[in-house]
Amino acid sequence: MTLSDSSLCLAPVRTATGSMALPGSKSISNRVLLVAALAQGTTTLSGLLDSDDTKVMLAALKELGVPIQQGADGTAVLTGGLPFGVQTGDFFLGNAGTAFRPLTAMLALMGGDYRLSGVDRMHERPIGDLVDALRFMGANIDYLGTPGYPPLQISTGVIRADTPVKIKANVSSQFLTALLLAAPVVAAKAGSDVVIEVDGELISRPYILITLNIMERFGVKVIQDGEHRFIVPAGSSYTSPGNFHIEGDASTASYFMALGAIGGGPVHIHGAGLGSIQGDMAFADVAQAMGATVIKHQDSVEVSGVCVAKGERLRAFDMDFNLIPDAAMTAAAMALYADGPCTLRNIASWRVKETDRIHAMHTELEKLGAKVESGPDWMRVHPVPQDGWQATDIATYDDHRMAMCFSLAAFGPVPVTILDPDCVSKTFPDYFSVYKTLVQA
Repeated sequence: MTLSDSSLCLAPVRTATGSMALPGSKSISNRVLLVAALAQGTTTLSGLLDSDDTKVMLAALKELGVPIQQGADGTAVLTGGLPFGVQTGDFFLGNAGTAFRPLTAMLALMGGDYRLSGVDRMHERPIGDLVDALRFMGANIDYLGTPGYPPLQISTGVIRADTPVKIKANVSSQFLTALLLAAPVVAAKAGSDVVIEVDGELISRPYILITLNIMERFGVKVIQDGEHRFIVPAGSSYTSPGNFHIEGDASTASYFMALGAIGGGPVHIHGAGLGSIQGDMAFADVAQAMGATVIKHQDSVEVSGVCVAKGERLRAFDMDFNLIPDAAMTAAAMALYADGPCTLRNIASWRVKETDRIHAMHTELEKLGAKVESGPDWMRVHPVPQDGWQATDIATYDDHRMAMCFSLAAFGPVPVTILDPDCVSKTFPDYFSVYKTLVQA
C-alpha cells in the first residue's frame, strides 16, 4: 500500500488470511449513547466505537450537560436523566444520520431551543417524514434551508400523545428509530400510551429490532401490534442496566467476510456472531450462497473461500437486499469475481445515504472494467474478465463504505487507487491498517 495525502494505492494481492477484532457497532453505539443519556442512573459502556459519527453524538450530549467520562479503552460512563442541564444549543452533526435523526426527535419532544446542522450532504438527506410526525405530536420545527431537509431549528412545543402518530419509513428506518427512542420522554410526561403507526412499507426492519432490543435493556418494553404498529406504554421511562457491552459492527464485518471469500482465507472475525442483535450478520449467508465456507461461533465468524487471483470464481446471485442495505454494497464489490451477472434488488435506500450509492457504485465499478446496469432500486453487475481489468482511481464521495468496498478490488490483477481513504474515519479509522495485516501479495 502506498499512501499520499489524499489517496491510497493498493497493489494487487492474491490471498487473505488471519484474524481481526471488529470495532464497536455504529448503530448500537449511537443508540445506546442517547438512551443512556436519557436513563436514570449511571451506565458504563464498553466496546464503544471511536469514530466521527460517535464523536458528534458524544459532543452533542456533553453540550447538553450530560456528565460523560471517557476511557482510552473504548469505555464511557454516562450519568443520565431528565431534564438536561442545558436547554439551548447549536449542534453540528457532520454526516451522521444515526446522530441527526434521533437527536432531532429527542430534542423536539423534550423541549428547548436548538439548531441542528451538518455537512452539505447531510443537508441533502431527507428528514421531512420525521419532521411531519413530530409536528403532528406538537413539536415546533422550522426548516432553515430547503423544506424537507436539514438544517433545522427546534423550539419548545406543546407535545401530545392522545392520537396515534403516523411515520413513513420507506425512505429510512432511522425515522421510526428516532421516534421510538424518544417516545418514552412523552410517555413519562403524558400519562398515556404513545402509539406509532408505520404508514406504508418499513425498510431495513433489522435496524428497528436493534432499537427495540436496546430500549428493552434499558427498561422500556415496546408492544408490537402487528408489523406496523408500536406502542410505548404510559409511564415508560429508561433506567440504566448498569453495564452495557457494545458488540462489534456487523456491517464492517462484511468486508472481512468478503476477504475470506475471495482471498482463500480463513479470515476469523471477532466481536459479533451467532449472538449478535444486528441484521447485517446475515451477510454471512450471502457469502455462503456465493460459495464461501462460513463457520459461525457465538461471538465470531470464520470465512474461507475461493482464490480469485488464481482465476477461481464465486457463484453469481440474484437477491433482495432490503434487510441489509449497507452490507449489500460489499456484495456488489464481490460481484466483480462472480461466474455470472449478479443482481441486487430493493436497494432504493442507497439513494439517500452518505452519497447516492447506486450512482456511485455504478460509476466506480465501471471504471474497473465491469459492465453495470442500474435503476431506481436495483443494480446488476457483470464480472470483470481476467484480461478486462483497468487500473483506475476510485472516487469515494466522502462515503466510508465506498472506500472499504473498493479495497476488495485489489484482488484484481491491476493496482487500484482509493481517493480520500481517510473517509473511513466515519466508522472505522483503522480500516486500512487492519486490512493490510490480512492480505498477502
